Amino acid sequence: MEIKQAFGIVLRDTRIKAGISQEKLAFDCNLDRTFISMLERGKRRPTLDTIFKISKSLDTTPSKIIAEVETILDNNK
Repeated sequence: MEIKQAFGIVLRDTRIKAGISQEKLAFDCNLDRTFISMLERGKRRPTLDTIFKISKSLDTTPSKIIAEVETILDNNK
């Protein structure tokens, strides 16, 4: 599994747990909804700036998101 795929899984799960739509997340982060969709599907790689914006909007920390990505990658070796 690639990093961008693992990030997509974490992003989608975190967003759903927060009860936020892709549209609201995109608006809050000043990003396009299709970009959020592409991130969730593992089609795009987020920049560090994007990770910080998304984590703030999802009321979490960038380090927590990265740790969850790392866990997924470790479990899929």
